[in-house]
Amino acid sequence: MADDVRNSLVLITRKWQPAIGGMETWSMRMAEALGSFAAVEVIALPGRRNGMPPHAASLLAFPFTVLARLLSLRQAPKAALLGDMAIWPLALPARLRGIRRIAIAAHGTDVSYHRRGGIRGKLYGAYLRLGSRMLGSATVIANSRATAEVLNETGWHDAHVVPLATDITAPPPDGRHNGRLLFAGRLIERKGCGWFIREVLPLLPESIGLDIAGTGWSTAERALLNHPRVRFLGPLHGDALVRAYREALAVVVPNIPVENGEFEGFGLIAPEAAAAGGMVLAADCDGLRDAVIDGVTGHLLPSADAACWMNAIMAADGTPPGIRAKRLAGFQGEASRFFDWQRAARQTLTAIA
Repeated sequence: MADDVRNSLVLITRKWQPAIGGMETWSMRMAEALGSFAAVEVIALPGRRNGMPPHAASLLAFPFTVLARLLSLRQAPKAALLGDMAIWPLALPARLRGIRRIAIAAHGTDVSYHRRGGIRGKLYGAYLRLGSRMLGSATVIANSRATAEVLNETGWHDAHVVPLATDITAPPPDGRHNGRLLFAGRLIERKGCGWFIREVLPLLPESIGLDIAGTGWSTAERALLNHPRVRFLGPLHGDALVRAYREALAVVVPNIPVENGEFEGFGLIAPEAAAAGGMVLAADCDGLRDAVIDGVTGHLLPSADAACWMNAIMAADGTPPGIRAKRLAGFQGEASRFFDWQRAARQTLTAIA
């Protein structure tokens, strides 16, 4: 990484606490990790106290805040990192301030919204294509190869792939489990929970049930919570979520393709669960291919192949505790080593340089 980038970097983000979400987590953890290697100035738009994103009026005023903060700096930073693709125009005040190197992080929805079609989707696609023309020299940092591929659709090419990280730590696993599967995340179609309940759960012994830790979004998906073998835990955080990962027979991440073009940008549940000492079974699709190192931090299974998922779950259930503990300890160690914020920060700075 070049000395000038280490000496001076500004992170500009509209995703910040007390708002809650994956991009907010990325912004805060990346800022902290970058601070280990570089002098970082953060210009952030805080969320609302109830955990929701900022109001529209705050978003509209944010460019003026960015410009004022940049102009107030005694010396222009050598590089600027924008927190997501939707705020690419904020590269313009950065350039006005004399910042030579511009980088933009790409996550998932911020690059794929145009796939939804309709007037909003078409307008957003045109908005991203305009950005690709105006900022052709900018560095794009994608959280997965899948995100990088979707970026190509709106003219953003040659993205650097920097997988996300987790700060979850836990003792070595003991090989025991509670006999139940765990799904953690939003209840929307592409996450595959509904598909799993309909297609896989009936193939498994009655003794194996499914716990769901998350929030309800899709009406159709939420209706499946009434299934007699499903137990809804609600949102879990901190130690409670780590325990759920560790105690489950397997943590299932069964994403499926959907017609509206939505995709999984990364899938942070997978490295989180592995780092906690859980058995991760994830669909071999989208960004999950970078969130799971197959056979090293968990297992990738064919998406929407119910028989294959059944066989993998039965194999996990039949593994003796001693062998399971040794295998999970290996997965946990590799996940903690690779999915680390220091690694992500180093790769980010290298890409910017």
